[in-house]
This record gives sequence, C-alpha cells and structure tokens, in this order.
Amino acid sequence: MGRNEVVVTGLGAITPLGGDVRSTWEALLAGESGIRGKVLPGHEDGELAGTVAGTMAIDPAERLSPVQARRLDRSQQAALVAAAEAWADAGAPEVDPERLAAAIGTGIGGVQTLLGEDDVLELSGARRVSPRTVPMLMPNAAAALISIAYGARAGVYTPVSACSSGAEAIALGARLIRAGEADVVIAGGTEAAITPITVAGFKQTQALSRHTAEPASASRPFAADRSGFVLAEGAAVLVLESAEHAAARGARVHAVLAGAGIAADAHHITAPAPDGSGQISAMRKALAQAGLSPKQIGHINAHATGTTVGDAAESRAIREVFGHATVTAPKAALGHLFGAAGAIEALIAVLSVKHDVVPPTRNLTPTDVDPDINLDVVTQRRNLPQHAVLSNSFGFGGQNVSLVVTAVTASYS
Repeated sequence: MGRNEVVVTGLGAITPLGGDVRSTWEALLAGESGIRGKVLPGHEDGELAGTVAGTMAIDPAERLSPVQARRLDRSQQAALVAAAEAWADAGAPEVDPERLAAAIGTGIGGVQTLLGEDDVLELSGARRVSPRTVPMLMPNAAAALISIAYGARAGVYTPVSACSSGAEAIALGARLIRAGEADVVIAGGTEAAITPITVAGFKQTQALSRHTAEPASASRPFAADRSGFVLAEGAAVLVLESAEHAAARGARVHAVLAGAGIAADAHHITAPAPDGSGQISAMRKALAQAGLSPKQIGHINAHATGTTVGDAAESRAIREVFGHATVTAPKAALGHLFGAAGAIEALIAVLSVKHDVVPPTRNLTPTDVDPDINLDVVTQRRNLPQHAVLSNSFGFGGQNVSLVVTAVTASYS
C-alpha cells in the first residue's frame, strides 16, 4: 500500500437492526427486518396514523450517562454511541491530535430538538426554552462533539447532502488522508428525524411506502410493486487511517477504502437526471481512483430506496457501467437512514469483503423483482469471494457518491 492509501480500522453502528455492528450484521444476514409500527405523538389518529419506520433497536440514551443524554439531541446521541464503538474497535489509537480529524454527515441535524423547543416556546414562552437549544439542533454538533471527545484538531467537517451525507463524509475523510492532512479520520453519518413534519413532508411527495399493513414488508427495493421508502434512524462510524499509520501501530485492518467518486446531476432538486449522468460519473470516478475495472467488482450495494423512479434510474446507471451486475439493497431491512444511510451501507460493504458474503435483499423472491430492473438482485444470502464492492449513495439535489471497498491483501501487523 502507498503512503496515503486509506484503510478501515474501526467500525461502529446503532441501527434499526441492532445496537452495534455485530447485531446489525447478523440480523441483516439472517434476513430480519428493523421496520416497525411508529406512533407519532399527537397523531394517533388521522393521516399520519399507521406510520411505519426504522426506529433504532435500542435507545442510544441508554449507552450514555443521564446527564450527557439530556444535553444531546437523539441524532447526536446515536453518533457518539457509534463513534465510541468504532474507536474501541480500532484499538483506541494513539494519534497526534493535529493529525486526527472528524467528518460526520447528516441530512437534517437536531430536528427533534428544534421541534420540541418550538413547542415549548409556543406553550410556555421564551424563558422556558432550553439554553442548550442551539448546540442541540445545529447540524455540525455531532461532528463537533466527536471532535471534542477524541481531541480531533486536524479539522471537523459536516457534509449535509441529504441521502449521500454519510458517504460524502467518508469520501471526505479519505481525501484528507490522501492529501496528507490527517493520519486518522473518524467518519460517518447520523440521523434521527422520524417526526410528524418529516413524515408528512415525504408523504406529500408520495415518496413513502404505501405497504404499511405489515411493517416488516413495507420496504421493497427493486420489487415490481415497490411504492416508496421507509424512513429510518441511526448512525454508523468508520475509523479511517493511512496504511502507513496503521502498519506502524500494528493495527487490525478490516478493509481498504480504495476509491471514492462524487458527481452532481445539476438537473433537479429531487428527481435524478434521466440519463443517469451523475450516478454514472460517480461510479466511474470511484472505480478509476481504485484502479479497478467494472468486472473486478464483486457486487454493488445499491442506493435502492424503493421508489419507483429512483430504483429504475439507478438500475439503468448500473447497467451502463457494469452491465448485468450483482446487486443488493440493505434498505429493505434497515429502512432509509437518510443522512446516515451512506455510512451504514459503507460499513456493510466493508463487512461484505471481509467475510466474502453478499447480504440478501429482504422482501423479494426472484419472481418479485421488477423485470425492468434487469440486474442480478441477491434475494438470499450468497457466499462468494468479494475482493471489491461498490456502494452507492444518491441524494436529493442530485448529489451522488460512490465508494469502492476492497479486501485486505497486505499485512499491517
């Protein structure tokens, strides 16, 4: 590995499938679902009744002290829990604070705090609003809190790019290492935005799944009868490290972050470009940086949210780059973690190459797949060598990020 090549030495997560990486991964491979019925306070009846969502499997506040939990928005709680697991998994590396950075993406930030404190203002007046409101609602707080917790002084970054935020944070972390600006970056994404206003807003755009009678089967990426995504929450964090730094300390390496590609559609605020140009460009840039051909990718972790238009557009872009490729869609089990989606799916890609397995796409049999998708959608756990995996994250605004993760082929001990 070259001086500034990037390896993954730590993994942490809290998701609808589990309270840590191991439980999330095992549940995903077992074909379990993290989608549940969700009662939105004040909307037990009416148009928002019967909401389904991917709520975190455990309350992140349980992993923090009561005092700390009260001072944090739920999205910040999740980020700190995931970061703590990732940092411990990396062996709590000793690193010069001036060479340690943090990059945590989010789509919205502390929206639960914003809405809650607005209710306090309306009901009880300005003097009852918490003095901690601003640091609890600001989108950069999760990254800043992680920077403070681990003494990361090389920079603290907060990509806010809708569904691609978490993946963009990881791409940014890798860029910092390759540029020689950091040796270690704590990178990932967090989101906790299952609220009446977000659910109503997505529902008005007809983006949410209508298959709500059975929550576990509501999220159906690539299915012929797909009708939208399921909103979810959680966080995932990767510890990225230069190969040189990892080797010097004898670190255990999970995988190599070999390439990252970022491109924009410059087309529409919500709809993907009809010709798939931005998605195609992001995938090709990631492959080029990794020095790989399309045929060397074992499978693609698709963005695949379950929307009619989005899944079709992504499938066309994948076919343009890879032909009839093998793909999987974890959002069928996890739901759509929005700003954290790209981070948890990058983590899944890491585990896929580490364990030589393609996770199944839940809620699908081969006959359920929309024939227009025309891809090899993995519907049952598939064990096969996975030297390289590409993971896609595409967000509103035409923001496209693709990451390439490869297996470890060198010794770092």
